[in-house]
Amino acid sequence: MKKLITIPGSSSKNSINKQLVEYIGSLVQNVEVTNVDLNDYNIPLFSVDESSKNGFSEDLLKLNTLIDEADAIIISLAEHNGAYSAAFKNIFDWLSIIDGKVWRQKPMLLFSTSPGVRGGATVLEIANARFPYNGGNILGSLAVPSFQENYNDGEIINSEIKSEIDHLVKQLEESL
Repeated sequence: MKKLITIPGSSSKNSINKQLVEYIGSLVQNVEVTNVDLNDYNIPLFSVDESSKNGFSEDLLKLNTLIDEADAIIISLAEHNGAYSAAFKNIFDWLSIIDGKVWRQKPMLLFSTSPGVRGGATVLEIANARFPYNGGNILGSLAVPSFQENYNDGEIINSEIKSEIDHLVKQLEESL
């Protein structure tokens, strides 16, 4: 069976991006889904000094192996001051030292959400521009606005957004 990993770009225990990415991962048919929680990985703050002195942490290598073994990736990015959250950026920086092609050309979907009307669109623009340089085979992306208004009881309730998500999920399924 094909393997899918979902990655929330946030370390918040109640992350709306975690809720969104796990929901979307559950829609993908005929895959084994692994939901990553950034809080499960004890990874030091990236620096050249840390890398030279201590190498790669065991948790970083575990996460890298999950990406390596996955057939597809879905990420939902939190937007902090118009960019990646510090937790995601730290992990992304570490992973890029192990392999510059972090995403290994695996089919991927990118999402973002926020309580606001832009839904994290700025961070999504950054990722759409950056990830291809790091091996991102982005099939599609979507910023989901006003999360609390469009998500209820574990699912997207806005029919237009739901339709866009379903279309992206279908593209991902067809790529596997």
